Amino acid sequence: MDAVKQLLTHNIRPSMQRIAIMDYLLEHFTHPTVDEIYTALAPSMPTLSKTTVYNTLKLLSEQGAVQTLTIDEHNTCYDANTAPHAHFLCKRCGRIYDLNDRLPLTAEMDEDAGGHEVHEIHYYFKGICKHCKAEEEFGKIETN
Repeated sequence: MDAVKQLLTHNIRPSMQRIAIMDYLLEHFTHPTVDEIYTALAPSMPTLSKTTVYNTLKLLSEQGAVQTLTIDEHNTCYDANTAPHAHFLCKRCGRIYDLNDRLPLTAEMDEDAGGHEVHEIHYYFKGICKHCKAEEEFGKIETN
């Protein structure tokens, strides 16, 4: 989906900064932080500030255009994929991976919520990713 359509779908008035930030999130599936987005966009947008990036992400999250991830207690990350899905954080490299279609993350789970109205479901897994495990195994082979 294009950034302007995504903003309009969520009742957000498009501006140059909002379009650039939404576009970045739609093109980069890395679950970036405010700092990462600012660092990537600032060279081409000299008037952009970290405060603008933070405020835009807050608005996008409040309007449901992006997900705010707090999987890591040190960083808040953002995901343009708002469909229910789980995330995996590698404790070695820090990368966050989407785990799509692995768990029953649907509204039908409301029945199990004890009468509470569920607005969000977050599944976070933490461990060592397959890439870091492969590097670890490769290192053991080379040292033997």
